[in-house]
Amino acid sequence: MAYPLSRSLALILSAGTSLGTMAIATPAFAQDTEAQSTRTTTEIVVTAQFREQRLQDTPLAITAVDAEMLESRNQDDIAQIAAQAPSVTLQPMGGAYGNSLGASIRGIGQFDFNPAYEPGVGMYIDDVYYGSLTGANFDLLDLERVEVLRGPQGTLTGRNSIGGAIKLFSQKPNAIASGYAEASYGSRNRLEARAGANFPLTDNLFARFSAVHKQQDGYIDMIDYGCANPGNPEGILPTYTTGADCVVDKLGETNYSGARAAVRYQGTAIDVQVIADYQYSNRASAGEVPIVAEGDASNFLCGPTCTYASWYLPAAGNAGNWLQGYRNEFEGWGVSGHVDYDVNDSIQIQSITAYREYNNTWGTDDDFTPTLTRAAGGFNDLDFWFFSQELRVNAELGDIADLTVGGYYSDQKSTYFTIQDIRYLGPNPLQFRGNDPVNADTKAVFGTVIVTPTDALTLTGGLRYTEEHKDYTFSRKRLDGTTGPVGSGVENLDGLTSVYDGDRVDWRLSADYRFSDQVLAYVTVGTGFKGGGVTARPFLPQHAIQGSFDPETVTSYEFGLKTDLFDRRLRLNLATFYNEYADIQLGLSDCSDYGGGPCAVIANAGDGKIWGAEAELFAEPVDGLTIDASASLLDSEYTSIDGAVGNSVTLTDPIVTPEFQASFGIQYRADLGDAGSITPRFDVAYRGDQFAGHGLDAVDTDFQYIDGYTLGSARLTWRNEPEDLAISLEVTNLFDEYYTPNRFDAVYGFAGTAYAQVGAPREWRVSVKKEF
Repeated sequence: MAYPLSRSLALILSAGTSLGTMAIATPAFAQDTEAQSTRTTTEIVVTAQFREQRLQDTPLAITAVDAEMLESRNQDDIAQIAAQAPSVTLQPMGGAYGNSLGASIRGIGQFDFNPAYEPGVGMYIDDVYYGSLTGANFDLLDLERVEVLRGPQGTLTGRNSIGGAIKLFSQKPNAIASGYAEASYGSRNRLEARAGANFPLTDNLFARFSAVHKQQDGYIDMIDYGCANPGNPEGILPTYTTGADCVVDKLGETNYSGARAAVRYQGTAIDVQVIADYQYSNRASAGEVPIVAEGDASNFLCGPTCTYASWYLPAAGNAGNWLQGYRNEFEGWGVSGHVDYDVNDSIQIQSITAYREYNNTWGTDDDFTPTLTRAAGGFNDLDFWFFSQELRVNAELGDIADLTVGGYYSDQKSTYFTIQDIRYLGPNPLQFRGNDPVNADTKAVFGTVIVTPTDALTLTGGLRYTEEHKDYTFSRKRLDGTTGPVGSGVENLDGLTSVYDGDRVDWRLSADYRFSDQVLAYVTVGTGFKGGGVTARPFLPQHAIQGSFDPETVTSYEFGLKTDLFDRRLRLNLATFYNEYADIQLGLSDCSDYGGGPCAVIANAGDGKIWGAEAELFAEPVDGLTIDASASLLDSEYTSIDGAVGNSVTLTDPIVTPEFQASFGIQYRADLGDAGSITPRFDVAYRGDQFAGHGLDAVDTDFQYIDGYTLGSARLTWRNEPEDLAISLEVTNLFDEYYTPNRFDAVYGFAGTAYAQVGAPREWRVSVKKEF
């Protein structure tokens, strides 16, 4: 009852299928009544347009994945779904960015965690917007499905969904008592436990609880340089108390716990659900290794799976010896209330109220060496609070139209405490304490109308008006707590406030035509934006005062085709698009217009174009055998770049990388009769070369790109005949590919070092799952 049924879906359900018992699958086919078989019998239902619709009736490019498919692909956190979603990049960020997830869709997104900047991909949990990259790599605990909407969602999910949106939907409490428990053991002492239970409290009141804990040793050796190299020419002594092998810890560790609870009241006309969740992790920093170390750092290259990084800086300037720490700790929780009320058969009202907060602490070693006079490092402590309220009204207007109107409000507060020690600016290092409050609020009103003038033709129009405010107050104290200049060429910034205010109108028009039960075509044009903000890392007062910037925007033109062929044994969805990308938020290297000095100002400094094509396939050629595949081919170009950007971005650089992504998966369920069934599955995913910028051009122009890579995985699952017990053996990174998904080279020009994140090696896991 959370969403009104669209007319097409209502016709399907009236044939005898109850929504309450309908599973959400992806991609899967409805079973023909005249052709009973063992093949998948579920139908995909999504809520991308705030109403329940078959995936194949929705004029949007959507990848929808249910819990069963996630499990069969060995995927248990949100970043992993990017392997099978065309044009999607979800990347857990390196140690310098804390516990954050970089995200882009069709080349548009955001990777800097700082609360001064907005995400470019909207993240939603049970329709609640998650307004931060930090903490966004959610464990997929007790989910019903994930929807990945590609392209701007400016009138639908709204805020900062310029690239697209990723929506997680958890299982709802229901009237059927059930439960499950799963335990796993695997490589590098991997231990994992998951459990959940659903039970009715009364005829109308239900509850559901779930929890997860997972831990695993890291795969990159953090080695104490002074211990491993006694008498070294730099005179570095052991930093940590270490054993005979001088290994301090293993980077890339996992140590995560989470829980979710929901209570639901389901009456005749009202459905009320309250959901609460909790997350905690305390782990070593990301698995990263230095890839370039020149000059007086040349001795600090350790190898492909180890690092001498120490998160330690000796005395310099106003600082004594200090240790930032390499641990990353995150704790967060949230609660939301969902009320769905049927005023009558034609009008439904939905209210969503939510609150969330978290804290993340971590240290950084930006030069990634045990010590260096031109070093950079720091300690970070980020607090975040978020409140939102959304109200929607869905109405059927006669026999040919559906309407959704609503309003949205959010209030977001962050406090970013940091200690920074940056020594590459000159003989007088930049050393300060920051404790910056950041406030942001958003108001919006929106409406969408869906008109069906004929049985085959549907027209959709949407409009959204948004107002935004953000203010960032800079606290810049010396390390001893006094106020004044804090380093070379850096003036007193303490107490300055930078403000951004803006508004925006977004729109969408779409037409889709069903040529037959098997073929739907659609054409869409719409807009989206990523919110404006302020420069978060000023060196001079003018950088802060003048350094606010406007939203970046996109106008997208898309054509798509959705098909169910050969008695629904083959589903092929195609999309092609062209984006006009404007006012791109880029970093400047020349701050002449902002008072000069070292420059880290962000400005609307570019325009460009992005275009591409995407395909998704699902096939069941014979009963029990399923094949799924996806591919995307993208291209892009800048049409203008402000000269103040310098050589960090040029007109010949691509906006979008990788330009090519593809995946393939195959599985077969073999029925063993009374002995149950056995299902082998194989997946492979390829990501092409990724443009990494010009930071290491002086070393070798080949460093402009990060090499593409291919990852395979395999899973073998036995289920008993009642299908309430499963034992699985899985292997990820099957080919043991050594790959680096991203790198950090921001200080190369000063320190002569750069480092890269390394993907996890081949791993195995055995899991036992029991359902009750």
